[in-house]
Amino acid sequence: MLVKTYGSAILGVNALTVTVEVNVGDGVGFFMVGLPDNAVKESSQRISSAFEESGFKIPGKRVVVNLAPADLKKEGTAYDLTIAIGILGAIGIVKSDDLEKYVIMGELGLDGSLRPIKGVLPIAIEARKQKHKGIIVPIENAREAAIVNNLEVYGASSLKEVADFLNGDGSIEQTVMDTRAEFARSLNNYEYDFADVKGQETVKRCLEIAAAGGHNAVMIGPPGSGKTMLAKRIPGILPPLTLSESLETTQIHSVAGLMRKEDALIAVRPFRAPHHTISDVALVGGGVNPKPGEISLAHHGVLFLDELPEFKRTVLEVLRQPMEERRVTISRAKMTIEYPAAFMLIAAMNPCPCGYYNHPTIECTCPAGAVKRYLNKVSGPLMDRIDLHIEVTPVPVSQLNRDEKSESSAVIRERVIAARAIQTERFKNNQGIHCNAQMGSKQTRQYCALTDECRTIMEQAMNRLGLSARAYDRILRVARTIADLEAAPDITPDHLREAITYRSLDRDSWGK
Repeated sequence: MLVKTYGSAILGVNALTVTVEVNVGDGVGFFMVGLPDNAVKESSQRISSAFEESGFKIPGKRVVVNLAPADLKKEGTAYDLTIAIGILGAIGIVKSDDLEKYVIMGELGLDGSLRPIKGVLPIAIEARKQKHKGIIVPIENAREAAIVNNLEVYGASSLKEVADFLNGDGSIEQTVMDTRAEFARSLNNYEYDFADVKGQETVKRCLEIAAAGGHNAVMIGPPGSGKTMLAKRIPGILPPLTLSESLETTQIHSVAGLMRKEDALIAVRPFRAPHHTISDVALVGGGVNPKPGEISLAHHGVLFLDELPEFKRTVLEVLRQPMEERRVTISRAKMTIEYPAAFMLIAAMNPCPCGYYNHPTIECTCPAGAVKRYLNKVSGPLMDRIDLHIEVTPVPVSQLNRDEKSESSAVIRERVIAARAIQTERFKNNQGIHCNAQMGSKQTRQYCALTDECRTIMEQAMNRLGLSARAYDRILRVARTIADLEAAPDITPDHLREAITYRSLDRDSWGK
């Protein structure tokens, strides 16, 4: 008897329906076709044991399983339940009439229990798109799948429960989620607050500007000056995720297998801080079985690179194209996968190998030229894509002893939201541009027009401070953001002067 069940394969951050055809007939043996990888082939052993533990009899006949489309490689253990239900349907233990209504996915344990799988959210989205009535997944994945509206979601804990449910005898309850209520509940759950940071007002101002305009930033300072502490608080001052952005981010984390059982939706902006020993593939994504990298996991959030010069040169260089295009394309012989990567880069670094160049009280012990060589580990083209350079100095003990609270993240966020609203209105007719940092040369000339006084200031800054030519447009975009924070229609000399101060590493005198 021939029976069809339905599962899904993950391609990038999307899913593609896979039809599992099971034919049980005369003969002996278990055969699986349709480009299964080793994990899929091994399902026969897991299914055999799960049948015995669940009280089902293994058919003593020839079993042929075809995974269609046959030219698409099937990977992972998520097809165990799909295949097992197909076999039970083919031998008449499970009613096959309603199997086409459901997408069924899950990994089987040897005792017949179900284990959670990756990529449930895109699988559920594809199931609704293909007009399936519902989806049956391990109970740990049920809340995540239930985020998708107009789709019945059933979470099961064992093969026996699924079989009984399909026969109309089970008691699996439908999992129902109010997507908007879940989103609203988790929207402002940020662990870190700028109110806990003492001193560093200049740095906090710089990071507020970065958040308001979507600018990349690098903090340069000695060890213990608070660079990492400040970076961790940046997601709390960024504008809240929209529901659409939240779903995009959740899809990526779902495919990567990073969703916790209690989390149905990622409602706060992600903060990713990979170690400097990371490989280029782990950073941008890819691999033998392609999966999202750190820059995609930071989509709509912050990618924090601590100890920037310690990262391998090849790792930093692969960042350049994704920073411009806000996506990553992974090309293989038989397919091309695209991962979104609209992230805000925040980097931190010591000013020199010993860490104390320009320190107010500790003398730098680096030999002549060491500071420049250390900074040159970060290439010019990458530094060109970082708008804000800010020096971080240690906080005096007198400030650490003060009891008063600093300005909270919630207060700063209100100003950032107001500035982003101005930019949204400004770029409503510019497709693909949402904030000042994304402006091209044409938009920069259009929206960052300078008065004669401002032009004079720029000329003086370029000559006196030895700023590079590539810093010119960056300064204008930052000045435009500073003006937006004050709701000013035009860039003033004060806005421009402040923007110029945030280009420390462009000065010829730095590191000499």
